[in-house]
Amino acid sequence: MWGSTYAVTTEFLPPGRPLFTALMRALPAGLALLAVTRTLPRGAWIGRAAVLGTLNIGAFFPLLFLAAYRLPGGVAAVLGAVGPLFALAFATVLLAERPAAHRVLAGFMGVAGVSLVVLRSGARLDLLGVLAGVAGAAAMSAGTVLTKRWGRPESVGALTFTGWQLTAGGLLLLPVSLLIEGGPPALDGRAVAGYVYLGVVGTAAGYWLWFRGVSRLPATSVAFLTLLSPLSAAVIGWAALGQALTPLQLLGMTIAFGGTLLAQLRTNTRGAPKPTPAPATARAC
Repeated sequence: MWGSTYAVTTEFLPPGRPLFTALMRALPAGLALLAVTRTLPRGAWIGRAAVLGTLNIGAFFPLLFLAAYRLPGGVAAVLGAVGPLFALAFATVLLAERPAAHRVLAGFMGVAGVSLVVLRSGARLDLLGVLAGVAGAAAMSAGTVLTKRWGRPESVGALTFTGWQLTAGGLLLLPVSLLIEGGPPALDGRAVAGYVYLGVVGTAAGYWLWFRGVSRLPATSVAFLTLLSPLSAAVIGWAALGQALTPLQLLGMTIAFGGTLLAQLRTNTRGAPKPTPAPATARAC
């Protein structure tokens, strides 16, 4: 789902409107989920939902688009691939999880693999773009770890939890988008279809699955799944847009995918990695 964002953005949406695109991804989807679930956060969860919505949505979306606009050649995707390493660091502080050696190795494998997939010769570096890419990866990683630390209220399902965060992030983006980019651009049917797809599939459904997974898996394991997004984007570009995949890119995919699988192993009492078992029961969300 998230890997398709690049193709939809380039083929369907108006160019040069990253904040408006981020807003349209988050706020309509969040309001729709709130209308369906009819549950608002209470007590301490008002502040927590605001913090998580800011990290996972309100800050991450515009930083991601800013980096993508200012860093051609796939550099933004490489900076995003450092997210799992940030997650390991945040988990050490917030969850008291000692970073396992095989996960650190997996993190560097992910960066190396994604680099081979997306980097092109002559890619230039822009300081603001680099800072945005690193900050975006850090925000998403911090949001993932905090989501694991705080969990969610026992009476609240993943769908409601997703609606809280999308709405909080979207409300943060609304004034920023209006102040910086002005009013919405003229939209044709193709652009409307693109925004609907991103809102329903790439955001509401995608983040519902994401937060559901965070509740069932270790935060440091689920963070590595973000490496699959640029790999999926490359495959979609090859299958749907006729873009070429070179042997070097295929090698990079193999390395990044191997790092993702390696990170799913957990350590036993002797420090050796072993597979993470599936939960004995599946909770209804």
